[in-house]
Amino acid sequence: MSNIALKTSAVKNAAVNSTAETINNKNSNGGIESNALIQATSLNRFFGDYQAVSDFNLTLKKGEVLGLLGPNGAGKSTSMQMLTGNLSPSSGEVLINGLSLIEQPEAAKSVIGYLPEQPPVYRDMTVGEYLVYCAALRGIPKSLRKKMLAESSVRCGLQDVQNKLIGNLSKGFQQRVGIAQAILHKPAVVILDEPTVGLDPLQINQIRQLIRELGEDHAVILSTHILPEVQAVCDRVQIINRGETVFSDTFAKLAQRQTGHTVKVSFSEGIDVSLLEQLNGVDRVEKLQAQTNQYRIHYQQQNEPAEIFKLAVKQGWELLELSTETESLEQIFMKLVYSDSKIMTDSNSVNNTTEAVDE
Repeated sequence: MSNIALKTSAVKNAAVNSTAETINNKNSNGGIESNALIQATSLNRFFGDYQAVSDFNLTLKKGEVLGLLGPNGAGKSTSMQMLTGNLSPSSGEVLINGLSLIEQPEAAKSVIGYLPEQPPVYRDMTVGEYLVYCAALRGIPKSLRKKMLAESSVRCGLQDVQNKLIGNLSKGFQQRVGIAQAILHKPAVVILDEPTVGLDPLQINQIRQLIRELGEDHAVILSTHILPEVQAVCDRVQIINRGETVFSDTFAKLAQRQTGHTVKVSFSEGIDVSLLEQLNGVDRVEKLQAQTNQYRIHYQQQNEPAEIFKLAVKQGWELLELSTETESLEQIFMKLVYSDSKIMTDSNSVNNTTEAVDE
């Protein structure tokens, strides 16, 4: 047997053992974190010898909107399909409102609202016909359908298009119809996969506002590869790459992952750069443009730029600019995603295993 096959077999066996431990723990402690509407524990998914998702964990409570963020091919859609019961995990456990997706699939799925990346709408149906059809599929009693259809339509702004064919609606309105079917039965958990792809800026803002409103009454998971999307509507962010979680916490915690500390300075004429390099805590000095006297000073850790000002005064340098620079969330995200390490915020540990293959 090849080394790759042996390694894959070992990983699979470890995943199965983890699942057994998870189920035992669930039986002994009630199975779900207090107030959590969705809890995924140690999810793994293999396609043949390839591991698309590795040790995926997630917890979400009512009133929270979680952004599941990652580049294309990171394993987001595979994770979403496991969370909704559309794809069985190779190992691990998903509890929806305390119900196991593996042991009680129908009951668990009944409290999930799901909008896949491609809205599951019928273009030759009117909006009203389609929602009635979805209500029947959900088993909503006829006596309640009119009321629940009206509530879902109002929430998604569909009152004026009930009699229009879905195929004649704009992409933004088709997304609204997709969200309406997802919340029609008042699920505890709403899961949205790339809900703003292909929309214009106005439609994107409208869908984002709708997602924020949904977060007031549901636990919402938003999957996307666009960081500003998550910033606009989410309370927390979970970043995955190559099937592994590399960050899971608030945006404030994400900002604290800043590793670079730099100051940009410019002078009216040439200076002795070696004097800047001798300042306390300076790691290196970078000349920004060959024909200018503009520099970027890299510090080993965050530092006050007062020493630079004092040095300029002492040397008689005319200082034209002195400004501190901080990494943007986009830059931090890029470092997390394209780093060779796996960084977990809850343990501050580093695991250099990056051989999982994304799907």
